[in-house]
Amino acid sequence: MYAAYLKRFDSGMHHGFFVIHREADAIVGVINLNNIVRDGFQNAMIGYYAFKPYAGQGLMREGLMLVLEHAFRKLKLHRVEANIQTANRASIALAKKCGFVREGLSRRFVKICGRWRDHERWAILAEDFRAKRRHRKNDPSPKNRGRLRCARGTQLTRRGVL
Repeated sequence: MYAAYLKRFDSGMHHGFFVIHREADAIVGVINLNNIVRDGFQNAMIGYYAFKPYAGQGLMREGLMLVLEHAFRKLKLHRVEANIQTANRASIALAKKCGFVREGLSRRFVKICGRWRDHERWAILAEDFRAKRRHRKNDPSPKNRGRLRCARGTQLTRRGVL
């Protein structure tokens, strides 16, 4: 299953990251940039999840900010979009804290567990992200700052972590 996950990244259209707690040397979550479109779009879809022992500690917020920095600086994307199930309040709160703006509702957007589910559409633009970082309004709290690193899945495998 992990090999199939890594294979997705061969095309350059997908980038996957593990959010790693430096002190605990533990993977606390996963963040994926998917369906990267170049040319006139320069955008990607983002998906993320935290592992249960680490949820609600602000760690994914710092991880998401690190991946957004990579998306806008290294990959030179213009826009990153998140589509979040309407009942997923924690994910919506995380997107808001990281500077995403709600753009609307995508009705019956994805089929999950045999049912079509509505999703809220959230997005952040490169210039909005830069302004947010400059003002440091929504940076991670001091207790978490610097405690995380994000590594691409292929980097972890090469380092023998997994």
